[in-house]
Amino acid sequence: MSAERPEQATVDRAVRHLADQPGTARPEKGHESAEHRAPERLRSIGQLLTRLKADFPQVTISKIRFLESEGLIRPRRAPSGYRRYSTADEERLRYILRVQRDHYLPLKVIGEHLELIDRGLQPQPLDDLTPQLPPEDTPTGPLPERATPIRLARGELLEASGLSEAALVELERFQIVMPNRGTVHYGRDALAIARAAKRLAEFGFDARHLRAIKMSADREVGLVEQAIAPYVRRAGGNRELVADVVNHVIDAHAALVRTAFQR
Repeated sequence: MSAERPEQATVDRAVRHLADQPGTARPEKGHESAEHRAPERLRSIGQLLTRLKADFPQVTISKIRFLESEGLIRPRRAPSGYRRYSTADEERLRYILRVQRDHYLPLKVIGEHLELIDRGLQPQPLDDLTPQLPPEDTPTGPLPERATPIRLARGELLEASGLSEAALVELERFQIVMPNRGTVHYGRDALAIARAAKRLAEFGFDARHLRAIKMSADREVGLVEQAIAPYVRRAGGNRELVADVVNHVIDAHAALVRTAFQR
């Protein structure tokens, strides 16, 4: 018999753990009473993060909270109000993080898989899934962990974003959308910018406006690089540290923009 695939083993464990949750129907085994079962150990978000870091080095507390805000995980709350995570919650998170990293499934599809797992059913085998282009309605959140790279020809970028050739030429003139370094193909960020440019054009934004946004982003990058340079040197150029800081900067930037508009 061949060894069980790691991805399928994760699904199986998630099904077993979720089946053990209160309110989930399961067959009786010798009328085992709740008093004779050891109390389940619940972990804080910090303890959970420590356990996940070994397999998912780029995961952050903000990423875990984002997945909760999307309804993909539902931790319990202690009387003090702090989140408490069970073993089933950890397995659920591992499943989400793995399919995001290895298959880059949209959150909607991940949610459908989890619904099947909650019902004790098996979702579609992960080996049958192929990486997909990020959908236009992908929620804003922390950067995906080791997202599967995409490689788009010019025509494919135009088709996926809805941009016209003239609009793309103008964005390239201001170096807002660019091919991957040393190639003629476009990556995931180029697609995200092209899609945003197409939508913003409906509200009067043109390449000159986006150039101002790019200049602001370039200034932020300079500030981040200057601030974290000593830590990066001590960490031996650890890219994961940089990615974590970038996620926090993105969160702060988005919150500041929303706050400014609310005023």
